[in-house]
Amino acid sequence: MDRWIGHAQRTLERGGYRLSTPRSVVVETLADLGCRVTAKEIADRVRERGQDVGVASIYRTLELLDRLQLARRVDMAEGAARYEPVDPSGEHHHHLVCDSCGEVSPFEDRELERAIERLAGRVAYAVDAHDVTLRGECPACRTAD
Repeated sequence: MDRWIGHAQRTLERGGYRLSTPRSVVVETLADLGCRVTAKEIADRVRERGQDVGVASIYRTLELLDRLQLARRVDMAEGAARYEPVDPSGEHHHHLVCDSCGEVSPFEDRELERAIERLAGRVAYAVDAHDVTLRGECPACRTAD
């Protein structure tokens, strides 16, 4: 994730955005926590580290990172926005969500990516990004029934 932090910092600077302490802390904490992170989880981690960053600054930074395509907002249909860093190489993953316990598991699938590319070639939209969230029951919840 050090590579992502450097990429995010350079992109912010090139865009004319100051690398303030709150912005830097949010970038580093998002990189540390990784996938599917809420602003509250970032605030909790920042507080655990004894750093003082306001929740409004965290939300503003996450929105800026999303707008600059450094992070992406992921909708898990649970009411709270979640964010994850965007790999500068374009590599990404999707999510499996358990409707029973709420567990979220990332997954990658080359065949799915190829199917999405084929679909993009058949529709009248200029598809520049996509999210796939599959919902169901995780193995632990399925065996608990």
